[in-house]
Amino acid sequence: MKRVAAIDCGTNSIRLLIADVSADGTLIDLERSNQIVRLGHGVDRTGRLDPAALARTLAATREYAERIRALGITPDASTLRFVATSATRDAANRDEFLDGVESILSVRPEVVSGVDEAALSFRGAISALPAAGHATATPDAPVLVVDLGGGSTELVLGRTLPESSFSMNVGCVRLTERHVRTDPPSADELQAIRADVERALDEAEGVVDLSQASGVIGVAGTVTTITAHALGLDRYDPHAIHGAKLPLWVAVAAANELAAMTRAQRAALPYMHPGRVDVIAAGATVWATVLERVAAASGVDEVIASEHDILDGIALSLSGSSAGRVAP
Repeated sequence: MKRVAAIDCGTNSIRLLIADVSADGTLIDLERSNQIVRLGHGVDRTGRLDPAALARTLAATREYAERIRALGITPDASTLRFVATSATRDAANRDEFLDGVESILSVRPEVVSGVDEAALSFRGAISALPAAGHATATPDAPVLVVDLGGGSTELVLGRTLPESSFSMNVGCVRLTERHVRTDPPSADELQAIRADVERALDEAEGVVDLSQASGVIGVAGTVTTITAHALGLDRYDPHAIHGAKLPLWVAVAAANELAAMTRAQRAALPYMHPGRVDVIAAGATVWATVLERVAAASGVDEVIASEHDILDGIALSLSGSSAGRVAP
């Protein structure tokens, strides 16, 4: 049994997974942690990581380093992989962040491309859903995995492996900072978000043929929170959310409802993470727009939510097995 640690550092959150990997490549969770640090605060406008955001993220990294070592992992390239995505990709001062993490963990973060980010997200989602009782793709029926993050949204079409992918520079933090000024967001603000997503989808469809999708799997915090809202949960329950299958238009309606709420209304929802309150309206608008475009192109009428995503893909990449999976 091999013990590994994976860290996913995005625009809004930094997450840790510590897991054991069995001989057949199965990932067995030991610990999952999530902190909203908003590393990407202001990056869309300035092109730089903000000093306060850097400090928050490095503080969280120190906490994760303690947990990694407490659970018996000596960090090196074979046991720990730290992946940084959209905000770090876009930041001119990214080396300040990478140097800081390396000084804490003795492992330098990887700033992955949008294509690599998409592939890791696809692997994490596809490996976990069969364990939840869901078939995902067949040789004749590729599925579309959508990873909706803080700075970017990845579209990945594939069967057991990604076949085409595109990273769109639209995400809940980026579009909140770009467009949202009122509470609740005005119709004009939401339309401006939709327009940005539609333009990104126009470009994405030149690479990813949405008409080929036989199903849609949504991953990451915006999608799982919208799913919790659609299910009417009384708390954030990963077990209820993972593998939940919704009629596509129910998911769209839930997203639009969240986007129309005031900040106070969103904050009062029992499944809403405090760090998502101010960005979920933009994220929900991204999700609704993507789903509407996919439905129009492919006729897909259902969507599945997955609690397993790029973080699991990162951990699986350390397993040494190309056929690794997430344990039920």
